[in-house]
Amino acid sequence: MKAYTIEQGIVAPLDRANVDTDLIIPKQFLKSIKRTGFGDNLFDELRYMDEGYPGQDNSIRPINPAFVLNQARFQGASVLIARQNFGCGSSREHAPWALNEFGFRTVIAPSFADIFFNNCFKNGMLPVVLPEAAIDQLFKECAENPGYQLHIDLAAQQVKTPSGVTFDFEVDPFRKHCLLNGLDDIGLTLQVADDIRAYEEKTQQARPWVFQTVKA
Repeated sequence: MKAYTIEQGIVAPLDRANVDTDLIIPKQFLKSIKRTGFGDNLFDELRYMDEGYPGQDNSIRPINPAFVLNQARFQGASVLIARQNFGCGSSREHAPWALNEFGFRTVIAPSFADIFFNNCFKNGMLPVVLPEAAIDQLFKECAENPGYQLHIDLAAQQVKTPSGVTFDFEVDPFRKHCLLNGLDDIGLTLQVADDIRAYEEKTQQARPWVFQTVKA
């Protein structure tokens, strides 16, 4: 997993509350348990004017010009700001996969659905909770300034605006450690690989019958 230390990126504003995971990545695209292949269909129902289905050539689909991610000024955005209860609905981990593959490493909102919030950390993304007044200010500044960027410093736990205003945010120390060091669940397990290997060898010597192959 890619480590998260400092993110300096263009901000895309999604000015709606209760964005659920089916809107983030619609159910018809959940055909794989790989972490790739979902970015092209992120917010599919909002980005395109037709109905999406797996295997389409998205390059020839009619684009919704009113949707924020289709507008030129937000191309290459890596920071998404949204309203309360972002990521609600089903528990699909495909939602952060799609956001991450599209290019977002940070989502900032007043509140998140619990499962989506947890899944972000497991996939190298930082969900930042800020007060609604701060979110309102970010939306306002983003609308008024093309190319608007934010500086997110995980170690300092701060979001800094171009004018130098900073917003502090909270993050669980263990999750912070994992993000800073690029450790997902597999990475954490591999840190104690030698201990696991030693335990298996010891167990195999003490109880060899456990490791015998069962013949059909």
